[in-house]
Amino acid sequence: MVRLASRSDLPAGAGKIVATRGKVIALFNVGGSIRAVENTCPHRGGPLGEGVLNGTVVTCPWHGWNFDLGTGLCPRNPAVSIRCIALEIRGDEIYASLE
Repeated sequence: MVRLASRSDLPAGAGKIVATRGKVIALFNVGGSIRAVENTCPHRGGPLGEGVLNGTVVTCPWHGWNFDLGTGLCPRNPAVSIRCIALEIRGDEIYASLE
């Protein structure tokens, strides 16, 4: 498990980009629930961690593609998806297995 961030660094409705072990992860606080996905939009490589969060859906800031943070699926085209990353919360700390 790799420590990604502290919950206190991620206010409700916010996103954060974390680079570790050669991976770039987008973390989001969705109403107190922390979600993590790969940071790269499959459309043109936009930084999803800088996107707008609306409920459980993040919208890429470059071209408006959106993805559900629970499933990784694009609501408009379920054939397109991003990888969701399983997290473990230990107190205030956020960890992930990046294998």
